[in-house]
Amino acid sequence: MTDHKPIETRIREKAAELGFAAAGIARADAAPRAGERLHQWIADGCHGDMIWMEARAHQRQSPASLWPEVRSVIALGMSYAPGRDPLALADAGGVGRISVYAQGADYHDTVKKALKHLARWLVAEIPETELKVFVDTAPVMEKPLAEAAGLGWQGKHSNLVSRDHGSWLFLGAIYTTLDLAPDRAGRDSCGRCSACQDACPTDAFPAPYRLDARRCISYLTIEHAGPIPHEFRQGIGNRIYGCDDCLAVCPWNKFARQSAAHRAFLPRGELAAPALGDLMALDDTAFRQVFSGSPIKRIGRDRMVRNCLIAAGNSGEAAMVPQVAGLLDDEAPAVRGAAVWALGRLDPARWRQERDARAAGEPDDDVTREWTLAP
Repeated sequence: MTDHKPIETRIREKAAELGFAAAGIARADAAPRAGERLHQWIADGCHGDMIWMEARAHQRQSPASLWPEVRSVIALGMSYAPGRDPLALADAGGVGRISVYAQGADYHDTVKKALKHLARWLVAEIPETELKVFVDTAPVMEKPLAEAAGLGWQGKHSNLVSRDHGSWLFLGAIYTTLDLAPDRAGRDSCGRCSACQDACPTDAFPAPYRLDARRCISYLTIEHAGPIPHEFRQGIGNRIYGCDDCLAVCPWNKFARQSAAHRAFLPRGELAAPALGDLMALDDTAFRQVFSGSPIKRIGRDRMVRNCLIAAGNSGEAAMVPQVAGLLDDEAPAVRGAAVWALGRLDPARWRQERDARAAGEPDDDVTREWTLAP
């Protein structure tokens, strides 16, 4: 029996069948100011070490810049709404906090699989269509496009906010040559609320709707490869991969339901509240085993242990001193430097003893500087 529903309706129905909690359609030129804001953000240096943002900004600025034939964008959102308060472990000193989005399966794989399935279905329905699918590894402005397609709006924390799913949506997009009827764009409903701005422990928002990635804990713990600047270390607390604070305090989350979350993103038990001591003991092989199938795997063992040492230094847990001291001679300079700082925080006397014993200095300048700073 032929389905006489409009293709736009059938796209939404198929998307829901494939696990997407939200779907909408925008014209390819529906977010004209996104490119202008992107270029200004990069010009101000707010992208930090994320060189790929600058290198492919010309493609990212609009869908047509990446693919001139595109006429419509199908924006899709998959829910990862948490079942518990992401801030619940803020004072758990011996435990590392992992961002909600990374506690389950790698969203790149899950979302892309569903996008490809939807794309194959659409081509079967309309064989003459051409299309391309994207998660967030391509130069695509998912958030402005999702807003243009009516999935929500970019909140003051710069992430998408949905009336139905709060701040907990993974975004994907399908570019197509079809001329599809667009949805009404999302309307900003942040009002006078500044909860996300006020919650940021490192003051990463110079203004509402504007993020300076160089100060953001998610950037510092995931994207930044070198030593974490001293001015942010205490603010990091026990966050070892990402940060949910600005998302977690959004009042619109009261409408988000964990029942709407895709099952692939339910937290793995070992990632919900991992012991810092266990993670600091990982070598490269063990790290890869523990984080197999997780987006965390891409940061590598050295960056994770560096993050755990910062969290250990903030923990006040003297029992961690022997393990921290054991990492002073790690092969990775970023790990050694973080170990110096953590030891100074946990046991200043042991720190001075180690410093004096190493008076000849370190071969790495960054680590040498760590020893010159009083704990």
